Amino acid sequence: MKQFGRMFVFLWMMALGVLACGTPADKAGVGASCKQDTDCKQEGQKCLTQFKQGYCGIANCTKSADCPQGSACITHTDAKNYCFRICADKPECNVNRPTDAESNCSANVTFVSGEKGIKACIPPAG
Repeated sequence: MKQFGRMFVFLWMMALGVLACGTPADKAGVGASCKQDTDCKQEGQKCLTQFKQGYCGIANCTKSADCPQGSACITHTDAKNYCFRICADKPECNVNRPTDAESNCSANVTFVSGEKGIKACIPPAG
């Protein structure tokens, strides 16, 4: 029983560490709202102002390897490619976004590199 208690404490501390530090996408600010390029944390990201409240990402990617960790190259409905944050559910998409400009976690996207079984955060149009 003592071993179970230690394992529980260890797992709980690991979970708290992930929550406190955030994911690589959180740290890089992928998908964060912005007004200008300097609002985006990671070098190479731009403030994509065509989306409501801006979106820190990269336009004109040609493959997911062009994107920051935690994002993938998506062909958007406007027929342009963007590095958008990958997600499992909607709350992940909105860690750094205001409630009036929430992104949706969607499986109905086209991954340029052909990824399957994952979703991406799609921001609202501006």
